Amino acid sequence: MKHELLVPAGDMASLQQAIANGADAVYLGCQNFGARKFAANFTNEELVQGLKLCHLYGVKMYVTMNTLVKDNEVPMFLGQIEFLYKIGVDAVLIQDFGMLCLVREKYPNLEVHASTQANTSAKETAELFYNLGVKRVVFSRELSLKEIESITVPIEKEVFIHGALCISYSGCCLMSSMQGSRSGNRGECTGSCRLPYTLKKEDRVIEENKYLLSTKELNTSRHFTELLDSSITSFKIEGRMKSPEYVGFITRLYRKLIDTYNQDPQLEEENDALKTIFNRGFTDGRLFNCTDEELMNTNTPNHIGLEIGKVLEVTKDKIKIQVDRELNQEDGIRFLTSGKGLILNYLYDESGKLTNSIPAGGICYVDNKVELTDKDTVCKTLDHKLMENLKVLPPRKVNVTFKVTAKLGKPLNMLISDGTNSLQINGEVVQMANTAPISDSRIREQVEKLGDTPFISTATIIESDDNIFINIKEINELRRALTTNLINVRTNSNKEILVNNITLEAVTPKMETGISVYGRTEDQVSVADRLNANRIYIDDKSNYKGYRHKENTYYVLPRVLFEPTTELERKNIVSDYFDFSQYEGIIGNYGLNVYNIYTAYYLYKMKVQSVTLSVELTEDEIINFINTYVNTFKVYPNIEVLAYGRVENMIISGNILNLKEKDYTYTLTDPKENIFPVFYDGRLTHVLNYENKKLEKIDIIKKYATIRIDFFNEDSKEALSIIKKYQ
Repeated sequence: MKHELLVPAGDMASLQQAIANGADAVYLGCQNFGARKFAANFTNEELVQGLKLCHLYGVKMYVTMNTLVKDNEVPMFLGQIEFLYKIGVDAVLIQDFGMLCLVREKYPNLEVHASTQANTSAKETAELFYNLGVKRVVFSRELSLKEIESITVPIEKEVFIHGALCISYSGCCLMSSMQGSRSGNRGECTGSCRLPYTLKKEDRVIEENKYLLSTKELNTSRHFTELLDSSITSFKIEGRMKSPEYVGFITRLYRKLIDTYNQDPQLEEENDALKTIFNRGFTDGRLFNCTDEELMNTNTPNHIGLEIGKVLEVTKDKIKIQVDRELNQEDGIRFLTSGKGLILNYLYDESGKLTNSIPAGGICYVDNKVELTDKDTVCKTLDHKLMENLKVLPPRKVNVTFKVTAKLGKPLNMLISDGTNSLQINGEVVQMANTAPISDSRIREQVEKLGDTPFISTATIIESDDNIFINIKEINELRRALTTNLINVRTNSNKEILVNNITLEAVTPKMETGISVYGRTEDQVSVADRLNANRIYIDDKSNYKGYRHKENTYYVLPRVLFEPTTELERKNIVSDYFDFSQYEGIIGNYGLNVYNIYTAYYLYKMKVQSVTLSVELTEDEIINFINTYVNTFKVYPNIEVLAYGRVENMIISGNILNLKEKDYTYTLTDPKENIFPVFYDGRLTHVLNYENKKLEKIDIIKKYATIRIDFFNEDSKEALSIIKKYQ
């Protein structure tokens, strides 16, 4: 099968690098609604310009509309979607479930991909999206290649093959939002996972001030044959925040691996060069079943570079270095242990004379501008020559063929074809030559003079009579007219526009109020039962079985299961998407990211009994949600709102902190001295928020919603007091 190389474009320069170096498709963001808000991104005018450039070279453009959308933003979101649809983008990527369903109904022939933020971690999630008409899913980076191959849903598969990794499942991380009100689900992630943390068990320090949540960079280049042999449609590179030169280099690397079927003899050399552009250490990732230790770099979250030598001697003014790789003026270096770095504005040879370059094996001196005091390992973090070379875009040409028909007494005919489009044009009537006739080789020579056009001829067929005359100027004019017309055809992205006028009729379950309680311990559950909580959520299966017969008890379905429905109990509260319409007694947890009334509406259509609103919504936004739902559907929604409890900030595949299973005495402390409970359940590591979420406008909200209490380590006395407070 033909595999697509999908490349990030954070700005126009990166887009040009991606195209020139062999991308089959690019993904990029608008000024709003993209999950990389702090990339330069594209204005609408730039989108039109970029789309023409992409389509000229046969490159597809996918636009990321993959943030969660608040109710007051829906008109703007749909307006941007319609703009993208009308200019002819090849697909949009969406996370928000309500917007995904709405777009599929309103614009039925607009191609939609489920973003990685939509967290497709199960076959049943992929099936749901397929049945909704989604063309492609971007699978969670936690899935292995074997698991992805076992998903036989007839939907296009897209996976990340290179770049930065989120430590939490995408779309499930609330760390940045809870710490600083900048939501990763809204494209505003502050990179909380790249901060140093101290791990404690009770009061005992296990790891101090280490980057315990910081991953290495994904790099699958050494396993690429396995990917090429897979059923994966699209190979995706992460990096909309990276430099254009990075985009160009990484595109070229994987283009070569695809085209040579991973037979690149210079792969190690290419990876060494890559280390000078960006390198946190490389991992094969969960895609190839890496261990927890192989995934993480707890020493630094920053660019390490390529190790190139050792410090031999340090003085106040100079640093003496032995290099085992070439070092040049204007290169950047970093000393690995100290973390100090500098740009080499001046480079001195062993005799102390200024030089432009030191060969591998040589000794040099650099100015001690960073006040280095100890011997250290030297890493190159910037290869000046490489970066300058990468600024020069390689030419990319579109293969075309020509056919020229030159018959006496008939108009000269020239045809051009790019394999999809065929255009032809007629010239003057072909005349008999009076003196020297034109040869087929001369015609071919003129036809194939494509110069600075985006085309290159792979074949030119000539059908001509003998002893004919054709003016060279005429051949040139016909060729120029054809290439201009072909450019216009290739860059014309007009498609049939279908916009449905849809009417949404409420199918809302009856509004409920009261108290729901999530109990992690038997004492907490027992207290909730004794106080007649309207609903009780239990995550311990053995504990749940003792209450299974009660109508108000629900099992908390574990998150990101590969086969979630095999674990369902009689009644369940769920955090991941699958076809809920096949089951009774489903409550939607806040992991479903209900931000707007449309997500709630489509969940109700799938027979979900009640939905928990996103914990990222403010109290005013919750009240606005209720009012908007009533104004739209003329009924009250059946919702829950978390009033008290520790939000689950992260869920992480594996036991990256090496915790004892189901031991709830571990904590992580961040640089601001916030303390986060953390535990390992045997499959996932959970990071809870440092403080309990509490509602201030509880008296207003409890009139229209079920108020939810989440317990963690509260004892029975505390649980009793808290429940009574909210009843």
